[in-house]
Amino acid sequence: MNEPATQAAAAPETVLSVEGLKTHLGSSDNPVRAVDGVDLTLRRGETFGLVGESGCGKSMIALSLMRLLPPSGRIVGGEVLLEGRSLLDLTEAEMRRERGGSIGMIFQEPMTSLNPVMTVGRQVAEAVRLHDPQHAGDPRPRVVELFRQVGIPDPERRVDEFPHQLSGGMKQRVMIAIALAGRPRVLIADEPTTALDVTIQAQVLALLKDLQRETGMAILLITHDLGVVAETADRVGVMYAGQLLETASVGDFFARPRHPYSRKLFRALPGPEKRDQGLDAIPGSVPPLNQPFHLCRFLDRCEVAQAVCREAPPPWQGSVGDGYRCHLAADEIVLPAPELPARRGAGEAGGLLMQTRGLQVHFPIRKGVLRRTVGHVRAVDGLDLDLHAGRTLALVGESGCGKTTAGKALLQLVRPTAGSVVFDGTELTTLKGEALRRLRRQFQIIFQDPASSMNPRMLVEDIVAEGMVAQGIGRNRAERRRRVVELLEQVGLREDALRRYPHEFSGGQRQRIAIARALAVDPRLIVCDEPTSALDVSVQAQVLNLLKTLQQELGLAYLFITHNIAVVAYLADEVAVMYLGRIVEQGPVTLILNRPLHPYTQALLSAVPVPDPDHRRTILRLEGDMPSPANPPAGCHFHERCPQAGPRCREQYPPTRTLEDGHRVACWLVTDETGNPKEKP
Repeated sequence: MNEPATQAAAAPETVLSVEGLKTHLGSSDNPVRAVDGVDLTLRRGETFGLVGESGCGKSMIALSLMRLLPPSGRIVGGEVLLEGRSLLDLTEAEMRRERGGSIGMIFQEPMTSLNPVMTVGRQVAEAVRLHDPQHAGDPRPRVVELFRQVGIPDPERRVDEFPHQLSGGMKQRVMIAIALAGRPRVLIADEPTTALDVTIQAQVLALLKDLQRETGMAILLITHDLGVVAETADRVGVMYAGQLLETASVGDFFARPRHPYSRKLFRALPGPEKRDQGLDAIPGSVPPLNQPFHLCRFLDRCEVAQAVCREAPPPWQGSVGDGYRCHLAADEIVLPAPELPARRGAGEAGGLLMQTRGLQVHFPIRKGVLRRTVGHVRAVDGLDLDLHAGRTLALVGESGCGKTTAGKALLQLVRPTAGSVVFDGTELTTLKGEALRRLRRQFQIIFQDPASSMNPRMLVEDIVAEGMVAQGIGRNRAERRRRVVELLEQVGLREDALRRYPHEFSGGQRQRIAIARALAVDPRLIVCDEPTSALDVSVQAQVLNLLKTLQQELGLAYLFITHNIAVVAYLADEVAVMYLGRIVEQGPVTLILNRPLHPYTQALLSAVPVPDPDHRRTILRLEGDMPSPANPPAGCHFHERCPQAGPRCREQYPPTRTLEDGHRVACWLVTDETGNPKEKP
């Protein structure tokens, strides 16, 4: 028997081949080299995960393959072959038949990709008419079939709804249905789950895998989440500054990453095992791409660079599908032990700084000419929290559960409807005007998107000093400037940042500026609203290190609002899990993550992807979407999605029980002080 020949015959066929792809943006005199000589292959039935930092060229590869580049973009070199046919040689009319037909794409943000004034059924029907001649005359049955295929419940009714009537997960399923309408051989998924909660993300990723098994299509999955890659990809490619630095099977990549950049990415990941130390962040940032490169693009950030790295560009070692771009052999690449500042573990909590009891924020729903109140959106509906000096309380939950509203209500940026907020012995809900303004210097907020929270016309110096001016801190501008320089140095920025505008900085640098602005008034408590969600792994590590260092130096209390469980495991001392405006479970971080008691917490944690392809988990799938806070269900708010719900859960909201180990949980399933479950209530 000729075994190698048998294996070759069984190998999956190549459906997409990319050779030497080069894409430039901007003027021809000084172009941005967004994609600079990329080679990759995609085989039938496989998922190729493309990872890398923002701005490294991942999405530009996808747009180049689809020939959907912005007006200033152009492909200046290379070849793209789809089943042996060159896509770059096609006319626009010919490419239009391929685009959405044999090669489909799911975009990152479904809300901006769907037409808000057309029903979702009509939008899918457009794709059916273009790419499915069999159903072009009457596309509705095929649209209903596609909706059913992607797991949209009650598809006959849903086809007549508009995008705003669907949840984020449902909108992404509609985008997948549009991409599947032409029965593609290749599906490009550009960050398809970035804007989704982990519970919805798990559903979408499982759906893509099921559809791939049914149709045999190849998937190019673009993401920055190594956990998603570990769970869904067969092979992986690492992008950096417009180039592929490494390709490998997913098992080999996670077990033995070869390129120094790949290894540093893994070191920068947060996790519970790194709680007592800092994260090994990658210094510096990705170099600008509007320059010709003659040497290794990672050279200035590489800890193992040799003399040869400064003399010649690195060669590609290995094959197109399994290799890396470096002068050094894999066994010669030994990263030095990280020089990390010592971190203390979770010590004794400081004094109680802020306490909320029965906090409610209800927004009125008004209708009619006279704008009469016909109901209320119960965004926050009875919140009890304790924040201690020098400690971090993480607030987690799905989008729309009220986390951000709760954070703003604590700081009186949104006035509570009812309840108490006591800060250092002072009741905040009764303060107004100047009395509240004077106290505001004690508590600050870091917003999720630093770019939109800064005035683009103000210099960094004025942005950071704005709170100092409002609070009357500093006798004159020169004194405030000295303070701003100190703050910028404290967050790792140089003095020359003073005279620059926000758009001149990277995302991580803008977040550092936001942190400096929050620190300018010497606060004792900071609400951090998803401060790392828009950041890459390496930049996230820098920001988390900074937040942890500042907390230890200044004794700050943090309310850390996030959906990233790995960040919670690394940074938080306590965790509160929120669902539909209420806390369903709260306790020390190790207890909540290792022994969750509430069914919602269990489902939330089970859906978190782990950056380890050998890790096997059972995802507790939640049916449906979170109910509307304008009309919460009777009884336990979670009972409609809970697989363990009993009759009592549907009739009465459970009281919060405090258990022996410090857990506080609101669930009828938990009965005694040890947290032991019982039969369905």
